[in-house]
Amino acid sequence: MSAHHGPSSPLALVYQWAFDPEFKHGFHQTVEKSIALLIVASVFAVLLENTPQIYHNYKAWFHLFDVVTVGIFTAEYVMRVATAHLHPDFVGKSFPRLRYALSFYALVDLVAIAPFYFARMVDVDVEMLRVLRILRLARMFKLSRQLIPAWHEFQELNANRTFRAKLFALLEPTGHSGRLHAYLDNFIVFWVALSISCVIFESVESIRNLFAVEFHVIDLVAFTLFTLEYIARVYTAPENPEYKHLRLKRWAHIRSASAIIDLLAILPFVLEALLSQHLDLRFLRVFRLVRMLKLTRYTSALQTLYKVVQREWQVIFASVFVMMLLVVLTASLGFLLEHEAQPDKFENIPQSIYWAIITLASVGYGDISPITPLGRLLTVVVALIGIGIFAIPAGLLASAFTDQLRIDREAFKRRLMLAFEDGMLDHAEKELIVAEAERLHLSHDEVKRLTDEARAEFAAKEAEDHTHANGLVLDAKAHPALAAAQFKLLVDQLSLITQATGEDALRKSLTAIPTEHQAELDVLAIVAKRTF
Repeated sequence: MSAHHGPSSPLALVYQWAFDPEFKHGFHQTVEKSIALLIVASVFAVLLENTPQIYHNYKAWFHLFDVVTVGIFTAEYVMRVATAHLHPDFVGKSFPRLRYALSFYALVDLVAIAPFYFARMVDVDVEMLRVLRILRLARMFKLSRQLIPAWHEFQELNANRTFRAKLFALLEPTGHSGRLHAYLDNFIVFWVALSISCVIFESVESIRNLFAVEFHVIDLVAFTLFTLEYIARVYTAPENPEYKHLRLKRWAHIRSASAIIDLLAILPFVLEALLSQHLDLRFLRVFRLVRMLKLTRYTSALQTLYKVVQREWQVIFASVFVMMLLVVLTASLGFLLEHEAQPDKFENIPQSIYWAIITLASVGYGDISPITPLGRLLTVVVALIGIGIFAIPAGLLASAFTDQLRIDREAFKRRLMLAFEDGMLDHAEKELIVAEAERLHLSHDEVKRLTDEARAEFAAKEAEDHTHANGLVLDAKAHPALAAAQFKLLVDQLSLITQATGEDALRKSLTAIPTEHQAELDVLAIVAKRTF
């Protein structure tokens, strides 16, 4: 690197802080994620512009967003070209900026902003303007800057594996899935969220009339993606370690809760297409909200909650039993006190249970309320009790949930310590640790912190084992006889060392010990005189 563009030059600083993935303190990841989100937002804006009812009402806002987006993309393009000579692929080569400007990524960046500037510099008709707007969808190709390196990484990590094993690594965290698995997960989560949003907004008649075609297209694409995912997961089920000991591996996956959720996510579309003449379409559309359950695959929260309920079910059952007992007693007393005054509202005990629950929950809708003095007194007492009684299960779950997270992290740290026992991490151990970290959805910083803690604890344990292996350390005041016997044993060992190494060599080695151990040297000198 030349002196002009040394580490302190402005261009070098821009590249280091904005684009260098090797610089850990920089903003490379932030820049990449921000650009990706802006690309997705700009694509949505382009699609919404094709709806005249929306575009004409918010034309100025669309134009402002387009100007800001193009400005950011242009600044990114200019900075990448200006710092191209610092890029590892072009450093040291002739005409590095020109080489970069003709590269695939640079051409994609240029295509993303070219329609905007072309429309400003050249007089175009309405049809050409519409084409230029649609061409802005080419901004999606900017995502290739993240996808292509992730694809190459995935190919390297799975070079010697079968197609089925590669597909399983793409769908599930395996330790050799790489970033491409995370991108696929985010892509599926995006389509789940989009399809759910469409179901919600489709219930609004004005929005449904405006985007009826778009909603149908989105639902069709979501159905296709979820169907392909379901088929792929069934096909790759034999690669799942959980099914290795089973004969019918695919059938075991089909019966699993996650597979049933995946199937329910695609059934409404099929039923709507086949049985629309016999079933209420509104019911089928709302039934598509079951796709929300697909999100449970991409978070460990429900798994943790399931472990909490399994571990604390007795305590939770006891608190629920107390609540139900209190509800029934309160409803019975409310019926006895208010039935004569309000026979239409406190007609029977089941109807009074409704009042008891909303009173204990401190909601109090007001549609049913006592009017007798004793009934109102009961309401006050029940409301005060409800503040505490309904908080017990929530507190138990929150405490147990936090404790379970701690247990999971401690288990992960113990797995790390077991991996450190042989002094190094082999490839299989690394894959297992990465897969476990992905399963627990631990961030990179959390994994690093737990790894450092495990390494420190393992080093401390090794040092302690080494100390105990070299000899038992005794309290001389508490056990003087044993301490004297141990000291005699050390003297005998020193005598053997002297005979083996020689007096001169031993004295020379002792004088090389740092001076902070002078007290120990004095004791050794006395022992050495007697030994020699």
